[in-house]
Amino acid sequence: MDISVAGTGYVGLVTGVCLASRGHKVTCVETDRQKLAALRAGEPPIFEPGLRALMAESAANLTFTDDYAGAYKNAEVIFISVGTPERGDGYANLKYVYDAAEQIAASAESGCTVVMKSTVPMGTCEKLEKFFACHAGENVRIDVASNPEFLSQGTAVRDFLNEQRLVFGVRSASAEKVLRAVYAGFTKPVIVTDPQTAEMIKYASNNFLALKISFINEIANICELVGADVDTVSYGMGLDKRIGEKFLRAGIGYGGSCFPKDTLALHWLAKYHDYELKTVKAAIEVNENQRIRLIKKLRKYHKSVEGLRVAVLGLTFKPGTDDLREAPSVMNINILLEEGAAVTVWDPVAVPRVKAMFGDQVGYADTIERAVEGTDACLVLTEWEEIKNFDLKKFKHLMKTPLILDGRNCFDLRAAAEAGITYDSIGRKRVTPAPDGSCA
Repeated sequence: MDISVAGTGYVGLVTGVCLASRGHKVTCVETDRQKLAALRAGEPPIFEPGLRALMAESAANLTFTDDYAGAYKNAEVIFISVGTPERGDGYANLKYVYDAAEQIAASAESGCTVVMKSTVPMGTCEKLEKFFACHAGENVRIDVASNPEFLSQGTAVRDFLNEQRLVFGVRSASAEKVLRAVYAGFTKPVIVTDPQTAEMIKYASNNFLALKISFINEIANICELVGADVDTVSYGMGLDKRIGEKFLRAGIGYGGSCFPKDTLALHWLAKYHDYELKTVKAAIEVNENQRIRLIKKLRKYHKSVEGLRVAVLGLTFKPGTDDLREAPSVMNINILLEEGAAVTVWDPVAVPRVKAMFGDQVGYADTIERAVEGTDACLVLTEWEEIKNFDLKKFKHLMKTPLILDGRNCFDLRAAAEAGITYDSIGRKRVTPAPDGSCA
């Protein structure tokens, strides 16, 4: 099929490349000239495992352009995969969605199906149907369908090609037929419903996962107070099939482009309808506090942060991506700088993005060893494999004061004790050197 994709962010680019790999002719629309040049050269502007290789394999079926009129003119299917960032009040900002809709209405010369991939509030597809009915060309019928994505950054290509379920929110048999043709060969269950329900499936899924993360983080904080171990608690909970083991890893909260935005949007939407989602509200509040958990721990060891040399290991909101959106690292670095600390950072992929944010306000290290050398404290904010495999004894030898505050529980408590360091993680007992040089 001839498919066009509006937007080449994480969702749009992965969607376009994966559909091209299945034999569709795909045109991706990108207006940023620098990103467009990189895409045409086979370089994805985002870090996503497997994406570059799949782009190369599917090059014969892929076109990248800034000519939206040409891309939409005779496309059979047009995916809208643009950003929907939150507004100041928490509601989803649909400006880019309607910008794309206006371009499609002005350009489409034959009937097509517009498929909403972006995460949008319930009722958006219905509004777009009315918009196209009023603004599309004469005798041009544009169907609108909801087809939410369920991709995780770091595994997005694998997630798309091995979807656990496909959700089609449609109002016509023709739109359903088109979506089934797009996904021909995909063998996972298909849920066919109306657009509002499809939109809600996406929001409900993301909000539930955010709730699960905030819940285990609350349990972790209580574990610290009563001397329990959250890792064992999580394991014991996860063996219950009613609960499951996923999203039960305690840490310093969720980030990225989905959970923070989608929890705020659903909470706002509920308030708009005069209903308060108390569980979602609590998850948002818990997450905001959890993001600075390590800063609070640091203040227990040092009355003032001013003048301290602090290493920050891991900058992205999760491993496997270079995305810094809502990453705890950004907030923590800002607080450290505001309070007068000298900060040195390390990350295997995100340093260029951090440089664009902080410039020369922080130091940049190309190895973990160089990041921690001579420092008074080290904050671990992302569970990269390079960090998890780091020799703990190096902290003691390289740091001025071997104080490790681990927001992702990367290290074994016994190994930390043997290394002779002060190790304070999330929801577990603190490890400190005893006065005689052994570890308590």
